[in-house]
Amino acid sequence: MSACRLPLCGSRAVICALPFTFVRLTGCNLRCSYCDTQYAYEEGTEYSLDAVVTEINKRVVSRVVITGGEPLLQDETYILCSRLLDAGVTVLLETNGSILIKDVDQRVHRILDLKCPGSGMDSRMDFNNINCLTLRDEVKFVISHRKDFEWALEILKQHEMQGRAHVLFSPVSDRLHPQELAEWILQEKLNVRLQLQIHRYIWPDRRRGV
Repeated sequence: MSACRLPLCGSRAVICALPFTFVRLTGCNLRCSYCDTQYAYEEGTEYSLDAVVTEINKRVVSRVVITGGEPLLQDETYILCSRLLDAGVTVLLETNGSILIKDVDQRVHRILDLKCPGSGMDSRMDFNNINCLTLRDEVKFVISHRKDFEWALEILKQHEMQGRAHVLFSPVSDRLHPQELAEWILQEKLNVRLQLQIHRYIWPDRRRGV
């Protein structure tokens, strides 16, 4: 029976003020300098796909975020997405930009994280992913400092990304204050969304389970 490996962590999340069931998968092929989920590198318990789907179906919320680590390292992730979609569940998939997303079910809302230089992982990005994007999808730039911001601007221009997908700029916690990033966005008159990690504000003392 196919199975997914998941870290021992909570399965609730609040994203953009909407509740989601949160499925975090074990394993990551990157080591970002600011990673706040290092426990997902190796921690985990193996569950069958049936067990994961059953657990999700117990919950009232019919929206799911599948993340990691890097969820596309597990072949079963593709199957899990399709099974949930067939059951009427809205599925979001967060992926780190290093693996081609073309084989992910087209009904999935894909959130592509393009790693900026501050992550130390920008050389690992597969920019072919940009050609796979649709208006259902989102591209996220996690910004550590002004150089990251300038890099993100150049990527937006080079790849003509405005109009391909929704663009998010997110400040790295403890490195860049949201107000500073907001001011840069306004100064450049960018049509991007400022994304904050809402759970850090609602549950500031909790690192897992939100």
